Amino acid sequence: MVIDAHCHIYPDKIADKAAHATARFYMLPATYDGELSTLLEAGAKAGIDRFVVQSVATTPHQVSSINHFIAESVAAYPDKLYGLGTLHPESADQEADVRELMALGLKGVKLHHDIQRFKIDDYRCLKIYELCESYGLPILLHTGDNRFDFSNPNRLLPVLDIYRDLRVIGAHFGGWSMWEEASELLKNRENFFVDCSSAFYALDNETVRRIIANYGTDRVLFGTDYPMWNVEEEKKRFDTLGYGETDREKMLCFNALRAFNLEA
Repeated sequence: MVIDAHCHIYPDKIADKAAHATARFYMLPATYDGELSTLLEAGAKAGIDRFVVQSVATTPHQVSSINHFIAESVAAYPDKLYGLGTLHPESADQEADVRELMALGLKGVKLHHDIQRFKIDDYRCLKIYELCESYGLPILLHTGDNRFDFSNPNRLLPVLDIYRDLRVIGAHFGGWSMWEEASELLKNRENFFVDCSSAFYALDNETVRRIIANYGTDRVLFGTDYPMWNVEEEKKRFDTLGYGETDREKMLCFNALRAFNLEA
């Protein structure tokens, strides 16, 4: 089984606009329209069996509606999708939000501090980490952006040190636009996983393998960052890295199951 551990989806009526707005934020192209149907079609062509889907709340009032949308998407394709919820640091009742996303059957939380405009170690985010740690919910974080200082490794390190029972998955090898630096700083954190999304376009295979060696193949997840990149090409690029079957199975499947506490 192959799991794409990093996919963004949006309601069809706003999907294309949302996908291209995110692409503009990073000054990169968006390959797809952000619709779930497009993800399933592209994933099937790439030989991907299941997908971890999520979206991000930019305001507190979006949290519940986004979480219901993700849960409804998973309910429509339970054999294809795992869903992550979203939270917002300025919500009036973060515990109620956490309880709701758990009741909806969502498997963890996605935060994007650069877009939400909060530093990872901002005091307003600490309640989220406390709740997720206590309820055993993993958090997928966007990590890294050399244009800002919201999600860079210096902000993440104290969170990993304080919340040692919190499982964190750092997108983009733990530091988008600072991939190698992040892998050196974060490589020995036992409660930290990474995915390989939005990295292949900027790195050669030798660099990718060096980064993966820093983290170890037990802590790297395959992810495409749909709708940003061509899903089939991302999978083919992973296949050129030359790993043996055991390591491939870890990164393409088993690490995602373990990181997000999922059932196959």
